[in-house]
Parts: sequence; structure tokens; C-alpha cells
Amino acid sequence: MKIMASVLLSLLFVPAAAAQDLPSTSLTRGTWDVGAFAGGGTGLGKSDDTQFFIAGGRVGRVLTGEHFSGWARGNFEWAIDLMPVYVVLPPNGAVYGGSFKPVIWQWNFTGGKKISPYVAAAGGVVFSRSNIPPGDTSTVNFTTQGVFGVHIFTRRSRALQLEGAFGHLSSASLGNHNPGYNAFFTFTIGYTWYKTAH
Repeated sequence: MKIMASVLLSLLFVPAAAAQDLPSTSLTRGTWDVGAFAGGGTGLGKSDDTQFFIAGGRVGRVLTGEHFSGWARGNFEWAIDLMPVYVVLPPNGAVYGGSFKPVIWQWNFTGGKKISPYVAAAGGVVFSRSNIPPGDTSTVNFTTQGVFGVHIFTRRSRALQLEGAFGHLSSASLGNHNPGYNAFFTFTIGYTWYKTAH
């Protein structure tokens, strides 16, 4: 755990120092962002014996100019995640699948010059090769998530992206039983390129 904390602190402070003279003006209306990410997580509560591993890509577009002032100043972005790797690791083996998350409604806080935090609400679908949770359940499940993260600008129009998400996964009763995973947490590390509108 101490090693993981040290790695995370290094990821936070080294890029931030390197980006001291770079503005976060990449996050402006009309900007596209394209990135790749990977990470993992764990079930919470009764599902704490289950782990997750995910990897994929994101495409987003900033749809508005800046609103509000002070710490709340920011803009609205709509993004989509495609995860060809979505592995659920219950106690008795691994279940392989993929996920498509077409709804990521994100508020970017744009007051900083080097770091831009964000919060988001997200929803998508997970397709798996066998039922998750294991048993008489379903190979199709739906996810909803509350997301928090940060863009750490490393170069102009490029940023390291750290993201945590609390989520829920269930089949919406597509299978005969629907125990789902009432709560899970995932953490991902990614890198994003921004294409700013002219």
C-alpha cells in the first residue's frame, strides 16, 4: 500500500512541476479530447472479494464555454468510453468481457493553469463471455458511476489523467437472478491529447 501511495504521489507532482508554464487553455469550447487509460478496482461491501481490471480509450468534446466564477468556474463535456478489456475477477476465476460507456457527463473545473479537476456522472453497458456475477445471472449488465478525476497538464494540449469512480453494476433483471455488484470502486491512469478548435 505504501508503494502504491508513493507511485501516485510521484505521478501527481512530477508532471505538475514540468507543466508550470503551460496553461490549461486546452479545455475550451469545441475542444476534442482523445485518450487511453487502464486501471482496476474492487467490489465494496458484500462484493469485496471481487476485483476488476479495465483498459480502453476515451473520446470527448467540450460543449460549452466557461460558466460561474471562482472555484466553480468550468465547462461541460460529453465523453464516451470504449473498453475492449473489462475483466471481472470473482473468487473462483476470471470473467472476460468489454464495455461501452456512451454517457459521461463531465464538469471540468478550469480555474487552474496546471491542474484541472473534474466530476462526472456516467452510464454504460458491460458484455461478458459468461455470466457476472457467476451463477444464473446474465452476460449483459449495466453500470452507473459517480466519477472524480484530474487532468495534470504535462505539455501544451496533453495531460495525464487520474480518475476514480464509485459504481453499481447489475443486469436490470435480464437474467433469472440479479444480485449484481451493488458497489465497486475503480481507479484508472490515462493520457489525453487535446485538439482545440480554431
